[in-house]
Amino acid sequence: MSIRRSRPIVDQIDEILRQRIYDDVYPPGYRLPSESELLQEFGVSRATIRTALTRLATEGLILRKQGDGTYVNEHLHDVNAELGGLWEYVRLIHRSGYQAAIRLLQVEQRPATPAETDALALEMNQGQEVVFLKRLFLADGQPAILTANAIPRHLFQRELAQTDTSIPLPRLLQLYCQQHIAYAIFDIRAAIATADVAALLQRPPAEPLLKIVTTFYNARNEPLVHGTSYYDDQLLSLRLIQTWT
Repeated sequence: MSIRRSRPIVDQIDEILRQRIYDDVYPPGYRLPSESELLQEFGVSRATIRTALTRLATEGLILRKQGDGTYVNEHLHDVNAELGGLWEYVRLIHRSGYQAAIRLLQVEQRPATPAETDALALEMNQGQEVVFLKRLFLADGQPAILTANAIPRHLFQRELAQTDTSIPLPRLLQLYCQQHIAYAIFDIRAAIATADVAALLQRPPAEPLLKIVTTFYNARNEPLVHGTSYYDDQLLSLRLIQTWT
């Protein structure tokens, strides 16, 4: 398999193996190819393969059995998200047994708010702009998650096409900013739904929702996106997996 040298190689191996697990190419309980088989397939060093596998093991996706090999965690059937992939809402909805869709509610280019300026490490008093996306994620046509994300305008290499405003955030960043999400920091809490949020999620006003404030970073620790999501846990239960050491 061809590996592009424009991105860290270990990130690409991680992404490929992770996708095979998500797509059930490597289903729960499956014994992964050996390190030797993987390094031969990808044409990379053993250290690179081991680093990628360690990442997956740290998140609980795979389990290493001494003297027996590496297996996909059998309990992945019981969860719909890993802590590291909590923000991947399309995948979360699919793994909850629903068909996912994204409905664009608002897209605009505007000056960053003070909170966005701080979270995205933008220069104060420079009037720096963000591309703001407000979207509704649907599960079998029912409102499930409301998201509002701000992306620094200077990251965009070309104008955002209207037809691409409903693609998942990681893909949007790859296509338009040539950026890849390396990690995210979450602030998760219960919050009372405002009237407009409740209306969009078709919930009674003043009911508690799960509020997730997230900042996404690339591998250079540069902030890429700052956003807030409201999650209807009456429709989607959130079941996570994370390893302990």
